[in-house]
Amino acid sequence: MINKPRRIFISATGQNAGKTTFSIGLIAALLKRFKNIGFIKPIGQRYLMEQGFKVDEDSVLIDRIFDLSSGLSIKHLSPIAVERGFTEKYIEGTSKSKSDYAKDILNSFGRVAEDKDLVIIEGTGHAGVGSVFDLSNATVAKLLDAKVILLAPGGVGRPIDEVMLNKALFDKEGVELAGVVVNKVLPSKFDRIKRFIKMGFEKKALSVLGVMPYQKRLDLPTMREIYEEVKIKLLCGEKYLENTVDRILIGAMEVKEALKYIVNKSLIITPSDRIDMIRAMIDLQRGKIKKNCKIAGLVLSGGMEPSGDILALLEKQKIPTLLSGGDTYSIAAKIHSIKVKIKPEDKNKIDIIMKMVSRYVDVDRIVENIIG
Repeated sequence: MINKPRRIFISATGQNAGKTTFSIGLIAALLKRFKNIGFIKPIGQRYLMEQGFKVDEDSVLIDRIFDLSSGLSIKHLSPIAVERGFTEKYIEGTSKSKSDYAKDILNSFGRVAEDKDLVIIEGTGHAGVGSVFDLSNATVAKLLDAKVILLAPGGVGRPIDEVMLNKALFDKEGVELAGVVVNKVLPSKFDRIKRFIKMGFEKKALSVLGVMPYQKRLDLPTMREIYEEVKIKLLCGEKYLENTVDRILIGAMEVKEALKYIVNKSLIITPSDRIDMIRAMIDLQRGKIKKNCKIAGLVLSGGMEPSGDILALLEKQKIPTLLSGGDTYSIAAKIHSIKVKIKPEDKNKIDIIMKMVSRYVDVDRIVENIIG
């Protein structure tokens, strides 16, 4: 028998809706109201090796921010890691059964929930994710007897359509949808969308618990994320990998033309044999070409390492520089495809998240009407 603390299951209408972002902000707000809060992500699809276990990266992030696993194995924050081949083995019947996985989830939840006032449960994707191995978000929410807060993307028609589609599966499992949070609303349309969203969901008898604006800063990668995600060689500037990239530019044109498009915090991707472009970026960083314009970093394509003199100048001007063996356009495509994830060291982003949830989400309503 599992402990019965209050519990909230955070789901979404699709991927990248901001579940982890919302979880961070909500936990921060609720810690002002509850002394002991637990966190669990029962099923994770992107995992790290932590303390010898495969642990979902969002669980690791939450734990490092709030230290919620104190005295507890971090594996209990992430009992099931969907690794390569997991689904195929389940379908073949060569892995654990649904009941075995359910027992793992209940066991970890029981450990996480012990002596807690409240447990935040983060789902994976939309309500149906996990159905292929009989543990959809709706099924897990039912298993843990949790009410659901559903996140949806900004807009008017789309979030209502997607919420109602997801609600159908939660209803089928007998899970209560406690309310909706609409995220990533364009600031220029915020007031209009907020008004229509509330009107639209009221007609569906659903509570809108918050409407949050799109925060571009949260989607901007750092040079470290590019280095780690694309897995290319670091030539110099390791100390400056936390530089944020506001714009990505391909420096394949003449220097004079390229300089017209470079703004502060630009990442320049250019062939490694374009010494003229590299020197121009060094001069730009020195303030010789534009005032108040510093690049975030350089990515050199083609695999040819610059001379020691050039590298020394790049290091001196605090320009983190990466080297790829691929062509310029292929490496640019890889960088553009990066899914930016919040890291524990992203203090500024975490602060933005906490302030955003506190300002735009009715946390008191969640406490009064959902948690009880």
